[in-house]
Amino acid sequence: MTHTTVAVTAIAAVIPAYQAAPTLGAVVRGTLAHLPEVLVIDDGSTDGTAEEARRAGARVISHPVNLGKGAALATAFRDLFPRGFDGVVTLDADGQHLPEEIPKLLAAAEEGALVLGVRDHLFCEMSAVRRFSNRVSSKAISLAAGQRLTDIQTGFRFYSRRLIDTVGFPEARFEAESAVVVRAARRGFKVITVPVRLGFADGRTTSHYRPLLDSFRIAGAVTRARLEMRKWARSS
Repeated sequence: MTHTTVAVTAIAAVIPAYQAAPTLGAVVRGTLAHLPEVLVIDDGSTDGTAEEARRAGARVISHPVNLGKGAALATAFRDLFPRGFDGVVTLDADGQHLPEEIPKLLAAAEEGALVLGVRDHLFCEMSAVRRFSNRVSSKAISLAAGQRLTDIQTGFRFYSRRLIDTVGFPEARFEAESAVVVRAARRGFKVITVPVRLGFADGRTTSHYRPLLDSFRIAGAVTRARLEMRKWARSS
């Protein structure tokens, strides 16, 4: 398949961050080596996350309280797309996503696409619980999306402006990243997967993901997204 590479000058990086002061600076500096615009959304941190981001060279928008990863990404989209950016690369603040892997996502990016930097080739390095969770959730969400995808939970992504303008990004927390995959696939947008290297495979110690509560939220959001797409298909 031939991919049309998106112009790097129209791409910004977004790093949603919560209590990430010890690791964020290195992620920002590494990202600035590949993209000229890095926006950190400080999601209600109290540990100097915003200061570390600015010191490293990022632009920062701060939420006064913690609103969730989905809300942080939505804030970034509302800021960047009206300013003329055609897409954004998202990566986590804890150092798991390596900035030097950004060119792989951009090389695969197409107008209107969603690109996932997937980690299923590294699942063997994760704990049994993490590995099981990733595989089960990916199978369930793939069924809702109508497309087989091996790693839905990755936050290392490329989002196009046209995709977000069309399907929206309404969920507030981790469920947003799963629901948008369902909406994208069911609306006919390409969901492209690219294997990436990681700084470390198992992110349990740095993740703010709450397995029970967030799993229920993801299940609910994915179900709602699938029902929305059924209604859209019937009315279109």
